[in-house]
Amino acid sequence: MRICAVMCVRNEAAFLLDWLAHHQACGITDFVVMSNDCDDGTDTVLDRLQAMGIVHHIRNDGPYGKQGIQFAGLKRADDHPAVQNADWLLALDIDEYVNVHVGDRTLPALTRALPDATAITLTWRLFGNAGLRDYTDTPLRETFTRAAPAIINWPWRATMFKTLYRNDANYARLGVHRPRAFDKSRAPRWFDGEGRLLGPEFTDKRIFSNYGQSNTALAQLNHYPLGSMQGYILKSARGRAVHSDDSLGMDYWCERNYACATDNTITALPCDTQRAALAADPQLAALHAAAVAWRHAEFDRLMLHDGPRALYARLLMTPPSRSLTSDEALLLRRYAQTAQNQMTHTP
Repeated sequence: MRICAVMCVRNEAAFLLDWLAHHQACGITDFVVMSNDCDDGTDTVLDRLQAMGIVHHIRNDGPYGKQGIQFAGLKRADDHPAVQNADWLLALDIDEYVNVHVGDRTLPALTRALPDATAITLTWRLFGNAGLRDYTDTPLRETFTRAAPAIINWPWRATMFKTLYRNDANYARLGVHRPRAFDKSRAPRWFDGEGRLLGPEFTDKRIFSNYGQSNTALAQLNHYPLGSMQGYILKSARGRAVHSDDSLGMDYWCERNYACATDNTITALPCDTQRAALAADPQLAALHAAAVAWRHAEFDRLMLHDGPRALYARLLMTPPSRSLTSDEALLLRRYAQTAQNQMTHTP
């Protein structure tokens, strides 16, 4: 079985080896990675990984068009042989880690558990900052274990998913959260992370699971969108891949900084062997160390500017976010539905 992960990165060299080791252990066989505008050596790390036969590196230097950097990168990946020849495809980000709860905790085990599926939603579980101030060179999956509750009522973004899907004729193009270019003459079967068969609205529209229920009994996607406070300052300065005009500030932080529950289930999948194999390459090890040093130096540089320094102060002052009750979330949904109805009926 060939499972291909596709990812866009910028200034993420310090996280690449941990991410690759985990997903190699998880059963992903092929990696197609696009880089753009890197200052920390991410592109050089990927070049070395490509020379070692571990990844396929595409330089996504533009032009990007109206849809932005990430969609341009995915479009470039669509025609890559590793994508074309894969049995299953999955678009991921560097802060997303697949966490399977069945069998040997790999993606092949998940597909065996859902043999009728042509697409499986991997719903986010958000892992918050939990008060960690300083960036350190430690694996995300071991550093951040405080997360949103298993059942979250608000916001809908907390239940967004990425899609593991069969590389058959149902969809022609990769997408950020779900495959695109759906062949309407076909009838794919979508299942969620609880093994439930999903309705037709998931076939070509939905990008989030139903909130207010558990969605992750069989598998979840551990999402580490914040990292350390220092790391978040660098992420804010880098900007977003999809919505490049949107800044990352306290609103993004607040909607993702949950520390309501402990979840360390991902560490049940060992990846020490894969990580040690990557570290054994002297060139990779040196590039990784240089990327870690770059992050420390870049934080120091950013702290000399008013905007990043003010944001860092707010992060230091702000406690983890409280998960809303079902009644509070229902009130918000009612107002949202009322506003939508008014817009629909406004001439």
